[in-house]
Amino acid sequence: MKIIAAFFGLFLFCAPLLCQGPEVKDKKKDSVTLPKPDTKGKKTLEQAISSRRSVRWFLDKPVNMEQVGQLLWAGQGITDEPMGFRAAPSAGALYPLELFAVMPLGVYKYLPESHSLKKVKSGDVREDLGRAALNQRWVKRAPLVIVIAGDYARTTRKYRAHGKRYVHIEVGHAAQNIHLQAVTLGLSSVPVGAFPEDAVRKVLSLPEDLTPLYLIPVGFERE
Repeated sequence: MKIIAAFFGLFLFCAPLLCQGPEVKDKKKDSVTLPKPDTKGKKTLEQAISSRRSVRWFLDKPVNMEQVGQLLWAGQGITDEPMGFRAAPSAGALYPLELFAVMPLGVYKYLPESHSLKKVKSGDVREDLGRAALNQRWVKRAPLVIVIAGDYARTTRKYRAHGKRYVHIEVGHAAQNIHLQAVTLGLSSVPVGAFPEDAVRKVLSLPEDLTPLYLIPVGFERE
């Protein structure tokens, strides 16, 4: 009986961690190696385009690390190892975009070269991020918010005045990839562009050279 009681107590202690997804197994871990991305999939591009809709209400259900990794890879993952080319086209292959995953345990920066995450801020900032984004509730309630930020200087150094436009074009490429990838994973998403840049930058503790351009709340649709 003592063994059974001990096992039951251990289960009660561990269950909250397990249900939050694999990213919470080591709360002190500052980097996470993501599972290798799937390059075949089970749904056609045409099916994903046809099915994609903006969804603002999500279940209180976490996304797993396979899904997080696949979404980030779709936005900025390396698709040509020798050349370093990424999933979204970039003017001059300068890649001014940085992706961040906002999850319950913190804010993580996506590192395309190693297909991994690096924690840049601890704690759940989704409530603060939602307030910064003009109190949009879907930003507060989504289990994952992908933030796309841009460093204009990486592109304007070469393309001068046209560089800023190229960054904006590129963020559209990356975001559409993420939205369509979400559909193939059985997830839903919504594009969010209404927010003061400085307020979002402050919540995420981003450096001054990175400008938040696009928020993508992602989760399982609540019907």
